[in-house]
Amino acid sequence: MLPFFNNKLKHTIHCQFCWFFQWSIFLAYNFIFDMKSSLFFSVALLLLFTGFYCEAQSYENAQHHQCLKCHSNQTYSFLNSVKKKEEKRLMNPYFIIDTVALTHGVHKQFDCTDCHSGEYATYPHNGNLKLEPMNTCLDCHGGDASFAKYRFEKIDEEFKKSVHYRVYGENFSCTKCHNQHTYTPVARNSSNVLEIVDYSNKMCLSCHNDMKKYKLFSGHDNPKLVEVHEWLPNQELHFQHVRCIECHTEVVDSLMVSHDILPKEKALKKCVECHSSNSHLKASLYKYQNLQKRAEDGNLNSVLANESYIIGTHQVPLLKLLSIIIFLLALSGIVVHSIFRILKKK
Repeated sequence: MLPFFNNKLKHTIHCQFCWFFQWSIFLAYNFIFDMKSSLFFSVALLLLFTGFYCEAQSYENAQHHQCLKCHSNQTYSFLNSVKKKEEKRLMNPYFIIDTVALTHGVHKQFDCTDCHSGEYATYPHNGNLKLEPMNTCLDCHGGDASFAKYRFEKIDEEFKKSVHYRVYGENFSCTKCHNQHTYTPVARNSSNVLEIVDYSNKMCLSCHNDMKKYKLFSGHDNPKLVEVHEWLPNQELHFQHVRCIECHTEVVDSLMVSHDILPKEKALKKCVECHSSNSHLKASLYKYQNLQKRAEDGNLNSVLANESYIIGTHQVPLLKLLSIIIFLLALSGIVVHSIFRILKKK
């Protein structure tokens, strides 16, 4: 046996490609160094390619997936071994997976047991399995050069400063905001401001606008968002065009999205922070190069290209100069007109 197979891989990926790759090396090794095993090699290779092309665990057809045939439906059936008959039950709504969103998520190439225990493959599930911790995001993304550009370690560092972590500690994990089944990097890839805002705010509202989920986690009632934000003019307009995190996080220039969620007492409440030429939004919502260049000459194009316009933010020097000249000419006209009226009366 090769030493390669005795080491525990950092990323335990149970996909068909890795299975194919590892077994190919193993079989080639046995074939080269043990020619007597050629019969074994031939049979195993046939089984290998048969298994490689099998798509039984594909997310594309949920009814043929071992987990999704139950977890993609409102109901599920099982054999009651006590009553010796098949029964149908309602699925817990929090355990129903959106298979359409799943096939578009960033983790679509992984199987369920890459994060969940392999013992979930049998049903009824062992009740103690839900008490075991799942793999965390940093178990895969941390310390890996291929993910370095996303700065997961820096995100984790900032997150541990946030009010969520300070209050709830390790109980508040990445998955409380980012659904590991359906997450897509909309903020990084989309060129539409409204799409970015909508996707981001839904993450916050999935808890802060869900009384049952909020109380389950926090232990107290969910404050009413409208009342909490009563100081904010045009609430609906702001909620549609600005992300919650613009006012509720500390902006970090080195990160695409800040993860240091501030206590409500420190939330941004000054209108001029956003509605000015040096807008706070340029360092957060509009920091993406595919939305707007931060240089002044890119502002006019961004106004024309996007549906979101922030009053006071998009100031073009030429238009600003023209508006001042027009204002001064209008003022001069009024003054000259007034002088002639006075002289005429005399």
